[in-house]
Amino acid sequence: MVDATDIGRAFAAYSADVEAGRLRLFAKATGETRAEYLDEAAARVAGHPALPAPPTFALCVSLEKPDPFDWLREIGVDLARVLHSGESFRYFAPIYAGDRLTFSSHVEDVVQKRNGALTFIVSSTDVTNQEGKLVAEMRATLVVKRAEQR
Repeated sequence: MVDATDIGRAFAAYSADVEAGRLRLFAKATGETRAEYLDEAAARVAGHPALPAPPTFALCVSLEKPDPFDWLREIGVDLARVLHSGESFRYFAPIYAGDRLTFSSHVEDVVQKRNGALTFIVSSTDVTNQEGKLVAEMRATLVVKRAEQR
């Protein structure tokens, strides 16, 4: 089971390409109506070199790797006991169609509560583009419920 000794543990990086069609689909699915997120010409008029990614798009891309929760199994977490508790994002530069993003994650914190009945795991993911520039930081908090004792 995960504990404080896992703090700082890093996991294999994952890379993926940002495609214009996926950006448009994501924008529509999330209710985005601003033209610069849907039309390349409008994006250029707005000063962008290509279609920009709407907020939270990077999270969707990060979950597309073949096994997005492999890191939890790697630290001994039973996925059936995991609850999502929160997500936060910090943006440092825009993400655009044509970018290649790399996601580098590590365990930032592990906290036991209720006498170990709940374990809170905070993971942090740096998102860099093809130039190695940090474009975003994503932080997720998960809760792992302890198995019932018999």
